[in-house]
Amino acid sequence: MMDPNKMTINLALFGMTQSGKSSAGNILLGSSDFLSSFAPCSVTKDCSLGRSCHLHGFMRRGGQEITLQVQVLDTPGYPHSRLSKNHVKQKIKEALAHHFGQEGLHLALLVQRADMPLCGQEASFPVHVIQELLGQAWKNYTALLFTHAERIQEAGIDEDEYLHEASDTLLSLLHSIQNRCIFQYKNGNLLNKQRIQILERIMAFVRENCYQVLTFK
Repeated sequence: MMDPNKMTINLALFGMTQSGKSSAGNILLGSSDFLSSFAPCSVTKDCSLGRSCHLHGFMRRGGQEITLQVQVLDTPGYPHSRLSKNHVKQKIKEALAHHFGQEGLHLALLVQRADMPLCGQEASFPVHVIQELLGQAWKNYTALLFTHAERIQEAGIDEDEYLHEASDTLLSLLHSIQNRCIFQYKNGNLLNKQRIQILERIMAFVRENCYQVLTFK
């Protein structure tokens, strides 16, 4: 029997190679489940699922304290140094069905480096994968996660100014997903605080969807 005071949120990471998906996943989990390193080739070759520890009293629902657990699916990016475009897509499709086929996916996080422009056919590949695998409802179950957001601070601008100066491609994507976006900063001493803030933002998006999920066959 399910415990009404416990909740599991299922997330999947999409993005280009070296966008910071695995690192972002580790921050969400509060662990180092996913291999994340600088390399001259693609680091993530297979999809893998990570589970966080239980976050007791993370939120309140119906007057009760809720314990939260997060499950994150890390996926290979593209362009990939060893895998073809179709191979990457097939791996992700199979992993979604295997891990979230019945439980469902609460949110897809499109990981995008804040210091890299979103443009060109290769940059659009993760968006096309999300559209194809999540179906017509993809816009309601997708959020942008900007990694390396500290570069914005280094440039002397804030998040609103960054979005105001963004490319038409990025602005169009944000408009499609109801402007759901999160900024992730590399602040070593504040990682746990940032993790909680990101999870709170994600939970706000999940609540907007009334905790509904996408299932896969």
